[in-house]
Amino acid sequence: MPKEEKRNLVSRISISLPEELLTDLDEMVDRRGFESRSQAIGDMINQHVVEHKREFGDEVMAGTITLLYDHSTRGLQKQLADLQHSYIDEVISSLHVHLMHHQTMEVILVQGPVLRLQQIADEMITQRGVITGRLQLMAAVIPPLHAPKSRRT
Repeated sequence: MPKEEKRNLVSRISISLPEELLTDLDEMVDRRGFESRSQAIGDMINQHVVEHKREFGDEVMAGTITLLYDHSTRGLQKQLADLQHSYIDEVISSLHVHLMHHQTMEVILVQGPVLRLQQIADEMITQRGVITGRLQLMAAVIPPLHAPKSRRT
């Protein structure tokens, strides 16, 4: 079966929930704008599967490292830029926005093995002057920008 057709297959399952939890689920479906309970539950399961892979696997994933830091901390912006350069294979892009009160928010797009991405995030988040930070991963991979020379025709 071609990959495209396999991806579109859907399996039906049945679950039992306490009435209060079902009410909460229906309220969330409505508030967040999901088309159905199935879509909402699928989203939740996907998030938990990604978390599981993050904790127990070393698959290649794409994601972001979001930092909030005090840009008046001497040398911090250079340290963060140097870290990004030292992980050039994993760091795809970054964007920063200057906020009020000497604060900057930076979002760094990354891809690589989960354990390596967590190591990079930990190095950045623990820099003096970083107020808070978070690694957010997706069960997705960015396609290669260029094919290796052996594949070119």
